[in-house]
Amino acid sequence: MSRARAVVFAYHDVGVRCLKTLISAGVDIPLVVTVRDDARETHWYASVAAAAADHGLAVIAPAEANDSQLERTLGELQPDFIFSFYYRSLLGAPLLRAARRGALNMHGSLLPKYRGRAPVNWAILRGERETGATLHYMVERADAGDIVDQLAVPILQDDDAREVFAKVTVAAETILARSLPALLAGTAARRPQPIVPGQYFGRREPRDGRIDWSRPALEIHNLVRAVAPPFPGAFAQIAGERWEIHRTRVSARRAPPGGGVRLFAADGECHIACADGAVLSLRAAATDHGPIDLAAFARELTTPVPLF
Repeated sequence: MSRARAVVFAYHDVGVRCLKTLISAGVDIPLVVTVRDDARETHWYASVAAAAADHGLAVIAPAEANDSQLERTLGELQPDFIFSFYYRSLLGAPLLRAARRGALNMHGSLLPKYRGRAPVNWAILRGERETGATLHYMVERADAGDIVDQLAVPILQDDDAREVFAKVTVAAETILARSLPALLAGTAARRPQPIVPGQYFGRREPRDGRIDWSRPALEIHNLVRAVAPPFPGAFAQIAGERWEIHRTRVSARRAPPGGGVRLFAADGECHIACADGAVLSLRAAATDHGPIDLAAFARELTTPVPLF
């Protein structure tokens, strides 16, 4: 019996791990399609192009996936499957039709929740206690096809986006490995996905990290976790400078008398008394000049600094 043939669209750590899973399973991969790195972004993740080259696979990074040349190429390759692993573009109908046995995507959430862009970041921002990975068939509508498999992972109270993304990467690799035998045999179960209103989320921009001090402490903590480095970061004007808040912790400490949102020092640490009366402890922060020595700043902070 001939090996199943798959064209793989992939990017990021999930792309690398899932590509290697297909290789280990003996899938014939005549072409890998990846994304050109954006110079405006921090590249903290593994390279699909490098992984493909290490295994002697042909790899391209077209400016636009849905073009006639790539459609012709896939028509010539006649893949059994198309897989998309964190590829950044939605594949159009002509590409999807090229897969004789189906086109599947790995999405970083428990669909139907958090369809669309940046699902890990959005899940943390909205205070979810778990997320995960979903393997599903692709249709023209984003993240809306039948589900093959899912695996949940916990989001702990102080987990940031990079930590959660690492868990989701393991979940993605796990469900692909356990689903592949049935997919290749043509016996994989699939269940229709209900489309839940209000569960499609768009791209996040660096400006979305601005802290709104009128919000409760837990919401601010979730924002900090959702966009902590290597993502663009949560930021605010503090003491006349732009601070990036990289890590916080919700504290059991009581805010000092006086009222209002303010930065204050206690027990050698910096804290923020928030609008709801709760307190956030600052664990890591930076300005444009580099990391802030928060212990030294606390020693010099004799008077609370109003923030809102």
